[in-house]
Amino acid sequence: MTRITFPTTLRFVIFLFILAIALAPVSGAPGSGGIDLAGMDKGVAPGDDFFAYANGGWLKSAVIPPDRSSFGPFVILSELTAKRTSDLIKEMAGLEAPQGSETQMIGDFFGAYMDEAGIEAAGLKPLQPLLNAIRAAKDKTELARVLGGRLRADVDVLNATNVTTENLFGLWVAQDLDNPSRYVPFLLQGGLGLPDRDYYLDPSPKMAEIRTKYQAHIVSMLQLAHVADPKEKAVRIFELENRIARVHGSRTDTEDVKKGDNHWSRADFDKNAPGLDWTAYFTAAGLARQGDFVVWQPGAMTGIAALAASEALDTWKDYLVFRALEHAAGVLPKAFVDEHFAFHGTVLNGTPQLRDRWKRAVDATGEALGEAVGKLYVRRYFPPGEKARAQAMVHNLMAAFDKRIGRLEWMSPATKAKARTKLAVLKVGVGYPDKWTDYTGLDVRRHDAFGNWERAELFQLKHDLMKLGKPVDRDEWVMTPQTINAVNMPAMNALNFPAAILQPPFFDPSRPALMDYGAMGAVIGHEISHSFDDQGALFDAAGKLSNWWTREDFAHFEASAEQLAKQFDAYHPFPDLAVNGKMTLSENIADLGGLAAAYDAYHLSLGGKDAAAVDGFTGDQQFFLSFAQAWKDKRREPALRNQILTNGHAPGMYRADTVRNLDAWYEAFSVKPGQALYLAPADRVRMW
Repeated sequence: MTRITFPTTLRFVIFLFILAIALAPVSGAPGSGGIDLAGMDKGVAPGDDFFAYANGGWLKSAVIPPDRSSFGPFVILSELTAKRTSDLIKEMAGLEAPQGSETQMIGDFFGAYMDEAGIEAAGLKPLQPLLNAIRAAKDKTELARVLGGRLRADVDVLNATNVTTENLFGLWVAQDLDNPSRYVPFLLQGGLGLPDRDYYLDPSPKMAEIRTKYQAHIVSMLQLAHVADPKEKAVRIFELENRIARVHGSRTDTEDVKKGDNHWSRADFDKNAPGLDWTAYFTAAGLARQGDFVVWQPGAMTGIAALAASEALDTWKDYLVFRALEHAAGVLPKAFVDEHFAFHGTVLNGTPQLRDRWKRAVDATGEALGEAVGKLYVRRYFPPGEKARAQAMVHNLMAAFDKRIGRLEWMSPATKAKARTKLAVLKVGVGYPDKWTDYTGLDVRRHDAFGNWERAELFQLKHDLMKLGKPVDRDEWVMTPQTINAVNMPAMNALNFPAAILQPPFFDPSRPALMDYGAMGAVIGHEISHSFDDQGALFDAAGKLSNWWTREDFAHFEASAEQLAKQFDAYHPFPDLAVNGKMTLSENIADLGGLAAAYDAYHLSLGGKDAAAVDGFTGDQQFFLSFAQAWKDKRREPALRNQILTNGHAPGMYRADTVRNLDAWYEAFSVKPGQALYLAPADRVRMW
């Protein structure tokens, strides 16, 4: 499965610490060639721990900001982007603009979110209509209507690590994997307050402690809303979530495209998942006329529908009240914001301090009006020259990948031809979309933070539902230009590289270009490689889920993938917790293929010449150091544990060690047998 490449969330920018920290060197100024010399630890042998060799000095001195769960280049770049974006939004907030214009919407959305006094004065009044509707439900049919009315376009199974939703089910409108010329609604499991089913089912003491604190959090949220008998209701709510968790599909199964591509007709829901009034549900969700769906986790669909019938109506109503409070906490009074953060920020991720209000306001504005804000961003911060430079790098990466396919000894000519055809039609978007989202009709008011947030969610839902029955638009982007990320969309056979990631420290015109190939080039190669990872390789040139391999070629590919999965299974960040090689396999394949292609592309860009040595490092050494330093990351223990359990990406320290599979790395750093990272040539994973 192709997911977001980096630990960010789709469709909005991550805003982190203050600009002063973002602009201050963490461990000393970089060398003349862009290498962070002070951030290295030359007392460590590259062959024993390449991540520590490249970043050990930085790890000793870097301090995680108090409002973040981690720190590294992505945080630094996010800070710069956040400050730039906030300045643009604040400019809009200070302008008089016609009602309904993007300037008015951006300014008023931000201004309303910043109006803490107005939010405090409103209290729970904006949420009251929903709470009243929940409490008024007299039977399971009315319950189904409430549940259907809460469906939102809030998941993206192929492009996000978020494959569960706070709502009972999540909706993703995208191309049919069996017929990529049309859109189809995907329904995914949801309904949990904790990050994943393992948080409910894992018997370890650490997980038990989190569950205890979560139940206390439920009580606190109910108390803040003056709900009667909060302790008793919290017990029932948690038990219901526990039962939902038990029917959820595992994270590994969820990331298996073949297991997820289950087409159900409308009649199949009544037959395969009895217990929920599906007619009432789909009518309330705006899907009454839809004849077919893709159900990504059929076991969860069946199990949750059965719980709709078996669990008491009052328990469901209490649960929905709590879920409504959780979902809306960001636009409720400060007491709700603080309590929500105390659990989700501090308990789950170890973050001690809530981000400033202005950062959260910019975040929310970017989520609601992402491409409107993106227009402003690219006009000011993404000059045509940088777009052209990035496009040239993409061209070289594509050429390098094509040559790598041609040189594969294990792949038959027939499979090679189809792989190269798929690569040739890959659509690459750089910086920003050619066609922007039209926000006409979104009602944004200066003093209605809650209403703006709710209407923006419904606007996105309507926008996605309107795709059904229309031709597929391959020009559509799934990321905003100010998002620090990149993405591969296998059914669309397209890539997006937003403007915000195409800047230092990943893409820097002031340093040797080969350093950019080690950082941004590896990112570009990573996304190209996603078209040929364990999930992307299942899609043909048209984006159809179709086997285009010979049996022998795919068997070889799967054996190499298994070899890579075992390599990552052996990484143990904690004595009681290892990296899941299968769950992270797609990303690890993409890292490996992307790094190899970036290495070839960097040499291709030199036209046969040797790279100049800088600061005593050869060209190849600079390239590999740039790659490893791009992945430096310092993370709080709860956040690291959360990542390992729920994220399809391995921790940065192990992603940097991808180099151990490339022969050129051994030559560059004279890595010898007996060193910790050394792999015999036969044990090095070679895929693309």
